Amino acid sequence: MTVTADDLDSALAALDATLGPVTGRDWSTRAGSLEWDCWHTAEHIGDGLMSYAAQLVTRPATRYVRFLANADADATAAEVLEFALTGGGILVAAVRVAPAHVRAYHPSGMADPEGFAAMGCVEALLHGHDIAEGLGVELAAPRDVCGRVLTRLFPDTPATLDGLDPWAVLLWSAGRLDLPGHPRREQWRWRGAPLRDGVGVGVGASRSATATVTERE
Repeated sequence: MTVTADDLDSALAALDATLGPVTGRDWSTRAGSLEWDCWHTAEHIGDGLMSYAAQLVTRPATRYVRFLANADADATAAEVLEFALTGGGILVAAVRVAPAHVRAYHPSGMADPEGFAAMGCVEALLHGHDIAEGLGVELAAPRDVCGRVLTRLFPDTPATLDGLDPWAVLLWSAGRLDLPGHPRREQWRWRGAPLRDGVGVGVGASRSATATVTERE
């Protein structure tokens, strides 16, 4: 089971389909349980996905490529959503052309193109969920993509969650909700490095880690 550029395309399409119709609402409202507002959360998506693309292009081994991407301060909600989707499109292109053997730095392990595609899906879907929650709508995440992302990034997902809605399990994995017998997580880990590389699971993020717009997960 492999996460692909097509999966990231599907995640971005879900983001656009959910948030595009509500760009007329107040994006200065808080994004779900985050400390950011909806506008800055969308900006973070764009920056994060462009950063992942840069990792695949330049392939540093010990750090992120040293840049931040920001939307113009006077960008409208529609324009900052466009910025987020643009970052996603750049990552899709980078994943499509990167050889499978490529590895690049991420705090959760030296990731391959599949790993960056999966992490891009998480950024788009989870932060898309946060924005949608703040705006009073619900993100319709592609369940098949969620299942593949869980397998790739969260290989230690408890077996007791097998058979549940993979979107709900992904939300639980990233501290967005609780599930029966599984309280909401305060911290979580994902695995950036491929399983076949035989390295440990690194820290992905926590709710407290999403407190500043410049944080890259």
